Amino acid sequence: MKHPVHSIHHLQQVLENEIPITRRMGIRVKDYDGSQLVLEAPLAPNMNHKSTAFGGSLYSLAVLTGWGLLYLRMQELGLESHIVIFESSIIYHLPVKTDFISQCKMADEKAWRRFLAIFRRKGRAKIPLLANILTRDGLAVSFRGTYVAHV
Repeated sequence: MKHPVHSIHHLQQVLENEIPITRRMGIRVKDYDGSQLVLEAPLAPNMNHKSTAFGGSLYSLAVLTGWGLLYLRMQELGLESHIVIFESSIIYHLPVKTDFISQCKMADEKAWRRFLAIFRRKGRAKIPLLANILTRDGLAVSFRGTYVAHV
């Protein structure tokens, strides 16, 4: 398994080089412990006309948090794949008035093992992941996305 600090720097480079909008949004990889990924973004480049975070920016950060977690977990196992979002739903609980973070945790290890078994057998598998966007005011966004990894 790769060291988490190395993984953080690697994922930051991948996001900036392969998903260029992450640079404009100011997205930074804040933390990764092997089961949870935390991304952060500043309010200023993601602000809407109401001086709160633009819904599209919040959605993008949530999608990227799930994508990044799956990417790192696959990398740690030496499994090369293309990862895409397949379907998603999002609930905006609170307006975001400050910088914000998104957390995604691989909470269901049974689903992870099933995902890996199918991926190794078929070269394609999907897995649902949950991400939450938090601010100083509390839970601002709940996101559920199903990701597909394929060779």
